[in-house]
Amino acid sequence: MIRPKPANNEIYHIYNRGVEKRKIFSETSDYLRFVHDLYEFNNEDPAINLAYHVGYNRKEVGLPKFERERGKPLVDIMAFCLMPNHFHLMLRQKTTSGITEFMRKLGTGYTNFFNQKYDRVGPLFQGKYKLVLLKSDSHFIHLPFYIHLNPLDLRFSNWRGEKFHDHRKAMQFLETYQWSSFPDYIGKKNFPSVTQREFLMNFFDGPEHYKKEINLYLLEATEENERVRNLLIE
Repeated sequence: MIRPKPANNEIYHIYNRGVEKRKIFSETSDYLRFVHDLYEFNNEDPAINLAYHVGYNRKEVGLPKFERERGKPLVDIMAFCLMPNHFHLMLRQKTTSGITEFMRKLGTGYTNFFNQKYDRVGPLFQGKYKLVLLKSDSHFIHLPFYIHLNPLDLRFSNWRGEKFHDHRKAMQFLETYQWSSFPDYIGKKNFPSVTQREFLMNFFDGPEHYKKEINLYLLEATEENERVRNLLIE
């Protein structure tokens, strides 16, 4: 089945995992490289060799200084989360074929880096990335929560269940999980240059309210939330 081409100004949930569910991030430098790629490849200019254009006088937590001017962005990266064997992105397309071009550069660039580093060949990801259009207000409201709560699977296997009571510890864990845009959304600088947060911040009325809303969402892990979650990963 041929999937529709992404449309300008529409918002999408994009995700993919490692081939055969293998890890795509084995150590800190792998996560950092992918975050660098999210920033660097989000422009209309041709992809470059990052080794020659990235300096290490860091301007923000975890993100090196980029030493060249960047072109026009292809997408708004509204939210992201990296997990050991998969990733999630919330993207809004800004230019025609912007998501397609961005994901092509991101997938190719990171795969080449990973294969060279670990002396392997072949595909790294499990086929073409999955793309889900946000079709309703409910999808839009749930997606950033779904993306930002994803790391809880690493520490709290039962966090979606009614018997889960460690909500405070769960929120503390999310606030310190570096490979996500969540810290930036609650006012803790992590990778602020990577994401475009204005739209969601206006919608949720700022960092404090966003933190409060995601905490309520965690406390109310209901069947309705699970139903919408399933739609977001159709």
